[in-house]
Order: sequence, then C-alpha cells, then structure tokens
Amino acid sequence: MAATEVNLEQQPSHAAPPESPPVVLLIDDAPLMHRLLAARLKDEGVEVIGAFDGQEGLDLAQLQRPSIVLLDLDMPNMHGFEILRALKNDPRTIGLPVIIVSGSGRPDDKVRAFELGAIDFVTKPFDAAELRARIHSALRLMRLLRLLEQRAQIDGLTGLWNRTYFNERLASEINSATRMGQGVALVICDLDHFKKLNDTFGHTAGDAVLQGFASILLRELRSCDVACRYGGEEFALILPHTSLSEAVTACERIRTALEAQRWRKFPGIRATGSFGVTTSGVSNLNDPTAWVEAADRALYSAKDAGRNRVHVYNPRLDAGCAPDGQLRRAG
Repeated sequence: MAATEVNLEQQPSHAAPPESPPVVLLIDDAPLMHRLLAARLKDEGVEVIGAFDGQEGLDLAQLQRPSIVLLDLDMPNMHGFEILRALKNDPRTIGLPVIIVSGSGRPDDKVRAFELGAIDFVTKPFDAAELRARIHSALRLMRLLRLLEQRAQIDGLTGLWNRTYFNERLASEINSATRMGQGVALVICDLDHFKKLNDTFGHTAGDAVLQGFASILLRELRSCDVACRYGGEEFALILPHTSLSEAVTACERIRTALEAQRWRKFPGIRATGSFGVTTSGVSNLNDPTAWVEAADRALYSAKDAGRNRVHVYNPRLDAGCAPDGQLRRAG
C-alpha cells in the first residue's frame, strides 16, 4: 500500500445520515381531530401518524418511537392519564415528549398531567397557530436534549464514541444479534509502544496519532460499524452483521493503513497497532463483559506474538491471563 499523509489539523467527524422528518403521534378517538391535525401540519415538515384508542397508541409509540405525542384525555377503554402513565413507565417510551390536547380546562387535570410527565397542555378548541408553535417548541427542546446527550458520549480528542456509549451499544448489538440470529464481531485494538511514542516525540505527537488513527477507522469502516475510543490508546470496534473472517479482513485493512500512514508534522513516527477479534464471549455468549474479555485476550496474544498483527480469540488463549486471573496490559 502506498504511503499516505494525514492532515493533523482536521478533526475526524461522524458522517450524519440525512434526517428524516419528525414524527407526530396523535392518540385521539375523534376522526375529525386526526383530519384537522393532518391539515394544519401539512406544510410544517412533520409526519403525522394516528391512533384511535389507548392500546393502539401505546403500540405505535413503542414501534415507531415518534418525536412527539399528542394525547387526548377523554377516550373509551383507556383514559388519557392511564396512557400517559404507561408511556412514562415504559423504558422504551419514557423519553417521548407528550402534549395533552384535551377539552378539559380544569386546573386539577392540568396539574395531574404535568405530575405524570406531560410537557405541555393545550385546551380544545385550540388555535392552530398556537398548537403549531407549541409542537415546534417541544421538538426544538428535544433536539437540544438529544444533542447534549450525544455530546456526552463523544470522545473530545478523537471525535469517536466514548466508553460510555460503547458499553450501551455493545449490549444492544449482542442482544439484537442473538435475537435475529445474525453475526456481530467485537474488536479491541491498541496502538503499539504508545508510551514510548509519547516519551520520544511528546504528547502533541501522541494526540496527533490518536486523531489520525481515528480518521483511518472512520475511513475504512462501514457506516453501520461503531468505532469507539475505549481508553488511552485503546479502541473498540463493534461490527454488526459481520462474520469472524470478515472482521479479520477489516482489521487487516485498518492495520496496514495505519502502518503505511505518514505523519506530516512528525516524519519520524511509524505507528502500528495490534488487534484482538471475537464473535463470542469467554463464558457467556450474552454477557458484554465476557465479549470484552475474549477480545482482550486475543489482543494480548497479538502483543505477545510481536505486535502489529491481528489475532482471533480462542479458548486456548486463556493461558494468556496472569496468575491472578487479571489480563496483562502491554504497551
């Protein structure tokens, strides 16, 4: 592979997929309300979906994960407060913003709605412009909250996902793969002799290598893959819908790209990485901790074998544990 240069002044970034329009779920037993809302929001850049009873509304909320829920109170079979309580007690829908749209203007109904978790209360008959403004205000608020939440899961130096996000995403991907009968691979990779690199060239150079490696990961991986900074010079990759051989191929591609990288501001640096790959856990297939342990053991087998290589987890590698059962850490 021909040597390439990396512009160290550019931070890696995540390519954001095109945003789909916000989805507004209306739960109301009156067909007129559904027609009226669809007409009033037709040109507002949102998609309106509807449910005519409480259970249908709960099912749609769980399935579609709408951006916002408009909820009537006075409905047959299940009262609006029951629906609101169910939404806020379900971890899948607890974060959905709910605006009550009701013919009741009683103060005690408003107080109860807010106590149960509603973010707004609009009384029928409502002014269409006011309802649009309240919906857009709620959508803006949720976008800001999601942005803050996402920023808390991004590593500030590399722009990759951080350890917190990795822990959540790995558990989710393992559960999904188990349920759907699909493959998923986990890779733990470590930059070789990173402490020596820092000591020789300085921490500015070390930061540049971390950023450059993050750029390689974002360039070489698919959009569905998840690249995280696991900590220090360690990185973790979650590769959904991936077999063991496909994961090894991807790691070899990344490894050779890193080895061939030339660092414009630090021409003396030659960085390499070691990779541990697994498609299962050490003892429990559904335990994320066991998956990390398996990938770790493969990684340190690669370190022991000379670094700058990709190793796959094998139960025979368990001998690579230290006598106390703790994994050895190598630079």
